[in-house]
Amino acid sequence: MDENAIRQWLIECFGPVQGEMAWNQIANLPEGIREQLLSQDPSRLPKPAEVQSMMQAFAAGGLNTVDDMQRTVQEGPINVKLATSIALQQANGEGSERTINAETGQAARRAVSEANLWLDTTCAFDPVAGETALLTRAGWVEGTLDAWAAFSAPVAQSMNDALASVISERLGDAFADGEVAGMFAGPVPIPVPEGMKDPGQLMKLLANTSFAMQLGRAAGTMSHEVRGSFDQGVALLRNPAGALIVQNIVDYASSLDIPLDEVMAYMALQELAHARLFAAVPWLMPRFEALIGKYARGISIDLDAMEEQLREATSMDPDSLSGAVNLTKVGIPDTPEQREALASLETLLALVEGWVDCVTWKAGMAHIPHIEQLREMTRRERATGGPSERTFAQLLGMHLRPKRMREAAALWERIGLDEGDAQRDAHWSHPDLLPQLPADESEADSSGDAPKTPVATEQTTGIDWDAELSKLLDEGLTDGGADTGDANADGDPGTGEGGSGTNAD
Repeated sequence: MDENAIRQWLIECFGPVQGEMAWNQIANLPEGIREQLLSQDPSRLPKPAEVQSMMQAFAAGGLNTVDDMQRTVQEGPINVKLATSIALQQANGEGSERTINAETGQAARRAVSEANLWLDTTCAFDPVAGETALLTRAGWVEGTLDAWAAFSAPVAQSMNDALASVISERLGDAFADGEVAGMFAGPVPIPVPEGMKDPGQLMKLLANTSFAMQLGRAAGTMSHEVRGSFDQGVALLRNPAGALIVQNIVDYASSLDIPLDEVMAYMALQELAHARLFAAVPWLMPRFEALIGKYARGISIDLDAMEEQLREATSMDPDSLSGAVNLTKVGIPDTPEQREALASLETLLALVEGWVDCVTWKAGMAHIPHIEQLREMTRRERATGGPSERTFAQLLGMHLRPKRMREAAALWERIGLDEGDAQRDAHWSHPDLLPQLPADESEADSSGDAPKTPVATEQTTGIDWDAELSKLLDEGLTDGGADTGDANADGDPGTGEGGSGTNAD
């Protein structure tokens, strides 16, 4: 690497004063390390604009001083401020609207009003108190990032601990005289500040930051794709009435070549159907949280794989270390308990999405000419994996997908025809009353045996589901949440195998 080229790059990244200071740091390094730095491929250097953007994000994330760094490590496994800052940069990127256009905002409000009227005729659940929000992409990020961070925290903590362990026990010789050396030197050396020279502490900070960057980038990408606050199948906003991300709906309608009013009406129906269900079923969101938590807490890290990822890192910075905190590269395959939790999640998600699909179609069939096309597009998105599925896979190693949504929708439609809408919705009053999906022949084991899923029955099994839920939640919920019947994934009639309600796929 030409010395003048690296010097100019530093000036373009950090400005004349700080760029010269960084160059002087390189010039004063021991000759061996200096030669190692200058021998690297200049094409691997990030663009100055990218460096400046990242520096702005770090400043917004509160990483300005050593005290900031130490506080970040102590506050938790994810720097949520940094994740939010990075996500907002993407959400507010080129082509993104900072405010809701007056015309499309009016169309969205009209769609919400009509959707509530239509749902009143096909849904036994009352409208949710409050107003459905109309959000920009940035508004969605700000409203949901805390929820994503809460889901990801157990995994991030495991990553932080594992990374610190690998560095302290296996790679401690990578540090020398308070300066990052050897394989971690990178194109620009990073002085280790006083108070952060313990390799374990420093790696916890870098793991914290790396995971925050992953979360921020994932949320930023999703902000361009999600069209409602329940697109992930779970409630992420504090507003129980939900929200529509207006610009994304407009873009979606344009891509489908379907009138905007129809697409807006359909999306409003889906959002408000979700909102009514989650508001009327108090045990539903706590169950999702409990099962996601159970899966996340069971994740184990392959320390050998993590060490290999670290040895392949070209510099000690969050981007270069991203492989070491990527579950697809260092996660150990699921345990039986995790597979049970995942199957329960997928089944419960399919029942939720199937119910919403059923109610949305029935409420909108007389009002939305292209409802069949919109319904089919939604089903295909759910089956192939949308933004939420990709995010769960990246952050939690969880390949979550409502793969039996069509079957669930058909089941709810049949119940509605046989029992009426009110009785259909009454099945949500307790997990034991949820209908059971038909046995999935694809779940037969390799020996050719029939699926292990039991035949559907609405008889209770005598198991104390409330007690089982209390174990699952690890006393993380109030009695009011548990008393609604949150059973755990191990034999839960609502979400797992061996029970009398819905079973695992």
